Amino acid sequence: MRAVLADLSTQRYLLTAAAQKLPRGAGKNAGWSRGGVLRLTEEAIDPKLPHALGWVRLRPELSAICGSDVGLAHAKLSMVLSAYYIESQQIPGHEFVAVVDQTGPGVTRLKEGDRVAVDVVISCAQRGFSPVCRNCAAGMPNVCERFDQPGLSGCGAPSLGFALVPGGGWAEMVIAHESQCFPIGKMPSKRAVLTEPASVALHAALHWQGNGERAVVIGPGAIGLLTVAALRRLHPDLDIAVLSPNEFGSDWAMKVGANRALPSGPAAVEALAAEGGGRVLRPRMTKIPLLEQGVDLVVDCVGTPDTIDLGMHIVRPKGMLVLAGTAGRQEVNWSLVWKRELTVQGTTDPGPEPKFGGKRTSEQMVEWLGDPSYPVDGLVTHVFDLTEWKPAIETASKGPGASAVRVAMRPNPDLQLVGN
Repeated sequence: MRAVLADLSTQRYLLTAAAQKLPRGAGKNAGWSRGGVLRLTEEAIDPKLPHALGWVRLRPELSAICGSDVGLAHAKLSMVLSAYYIESQQIPGHEFVAVVDQTGPGVTRLKEGDRVAVDVVISCAQRGFSPVCRNCAAGMPNVCERFDQPGLSGCGAPSLGFALVPGGGWAEMVIAHESQCFPIGKMPSKRAVLTEPASVALHAALHWQGNGERAVVIGPGAIGLLTVAALRRLHPDLDIAVLSPNEFGSDWAMKVGANRALPSGPAAVEALAAEGGGRVLRPRMTKIPLLEQGVDLVVDCVGTPDTIDLGMHIVRPKGMLVLAGTAGRQEVNWSLVWKRELTVQGTTDPGPEPKFGGKRTSEQMVEWLGDPSYPVDGLVTHVFDLTEWKPAIETASKGPGASAVRVAMRPNPDLQLVGN
């Protein structure tokens, strides 16, 4: 089977990481060069259905490259989280739309040929554990306490796209449990492939209970833009500003529902005060002023020390800062969390949502993406065949520099894409 394989052996990972520090960006492509963490293979093992009820084999139609995949390619992962990702070899790709190729025993909702979006999280139920862990029992499988235990699934990770046995979307085949799959009919491929990141964005937006009038989203990447779209659908009258470092991101922010796009960095404080009111306070010996009477919600979709710090400077006392950006070690002055009594909420994998009566985020998002008025058309800016994986990853790494929002690959070019 053809697949892009990630080899996270210590030698390859450290070589890739060290190359990122070479002067003038000389090693920026090391992750997908000889000796790096990624390579294309024609000899990946075809995924086999587990000896359990309800499993299907899928042929990915379109698979996207996430920011975490870019982090993998550049060896910029959190080693703390490696406790949950126990396999040194993985097949990436956790954002994909696929066609059912084979159904196993006990499958009742799907048949061969069905097109599906996939909720990639594998929790106790799919792993075959009984009784399930306390979080799964409480309706929160997205924070399952057995992510490191493969069970019947063979998956040594929290989800598809981070393990070898079930595989991922960057391969010709991947397996999933029927309960993870949502039929999408004739939904355009470039909308359907956004189900997973759009679900992450919706889950992030749902952490806030809507107690306020002003929100800021930091970062106009795919997750940031999809968060804006989700907030607009949830709160039609909410004033949403996006902090963007460039015109490309600003233009996209307006397309998906933002009221305005403002400069990023310290200039954002002055701009927010001028646009929406509030007083600007200037601490001694610091670069960033404080916005008093600030915004009610900040969703940081970048997750660097600078953006986290900025978020705390612009959110009002008792407000919420949602961290939806890349996880990692961050050196941040958290003093404003104490002084302003802020709620800081981490977020990643989506799951059942109380607001929707326990419906899973992915299921709700499939419904929204099926609505042509949901403003996500065009977010998949580039499509490559899987054999063109190197230029695909390079394009995704450049982001706005390549006019890219989401880059996707076609693992099975014989499967025709649906829609434009």
